[in-house]
Amino acid sequence: MTTTPRPRFSLRAGLSTPVHDGPFDGVPAHLLGPLQSWVEKDLAILDARNAEQEGARRICVRLRIAAPSDDYAHRLFNSAGAELLDVVDSLLAYRAEAGIVQPGRLQTLTDLLDEAGSAYRVNDGLDGLEERVTAAVRDAVRRTIADAAGVPAAGSAADHLATAWQAAYGRRPDPVRAYSESIKAVESAAHAVIQPRHGRATLGTMLGEIGNARAKFTVAVPTPAGKDPIAPVEAMMRTLWDGQTSRHGNQGGTVSESLDSARAGVHFAAALVQWFTSGAVARNP
Repeated sequence: MTTTPRPRFSLRAGLSTPVHDGPFDGVPAHLLGPLQSWVEKDLAILDARNAEQEGARRICVRLRIAAPSDDYAHRLFNSAGAELLDVVDSLLAYRAEAGIVQPGRLQTLTDLLDEAGSAYRVNDGLDGLEERVTAAVRDAVRRTIADAAGVPAAGSAADHLATAWQAAYGRRPDPVRAYSESIKAVESAAHAVIQPRHGRATLGTMLGEIGNARAKFTVAVPTPAGKDPIAPVEAMMRTLWDGQTSRHGNQGGTVSESLDSARAGVHFAAALVQWFTSGAVARNP
């Protein structure tokens, strides 16, 4: 179960402002030393099992990294940037090939990448790294946030979407907040289009408005004759709204959103915010 990370003291005391907290591309400065240390310790374990730095030598050869024949390991754990990520990825692959599982070591790496807000994670096969989110998707969400910030009618959509992204992919993710902020982002972006005169509009009331007055709305994507153009937008809004399990309490207990569902909600929200702020979904005069 994830929890909201403790804010820095300087932020709590009003001495500083919030800073970008991930996901970070490459190997940021705060991750460099700890990740090099993980590689150094892991190579030491491999060397204890294989004489003459066999594991380190093979990784150097695979990555085409030149190193002194008597100290392959030193060359590897002093890598930086993209090369260091390549070393970690190859080290995981070598471990898997050699049948060296050691869950504790893998968990240490997983925790390190999570806590550092890295854009990368250990893959499900435990034999390499993978992006938490592909670069194209990250760039698209960031572009949507920037565009929404420039549309006054979108209100605080950009701020909510940025917060949702951080809560979903930053250090120690907070699924409940990520999902809640995703809904707020869509409510802010869609308000001026769906219910501009409703001062307390929510995603739920907007869905009711669409259901009662479908002909009021147009969508940029061409719709075949006889099909309802607003239906795909409505379906995405409905999925996001109905998927929030923590909105209400009851006798059965409140169920918090999972991290997977929260991250999916963020991407649903990003698409909807883009549609509403770009004019792809509009209200007829």
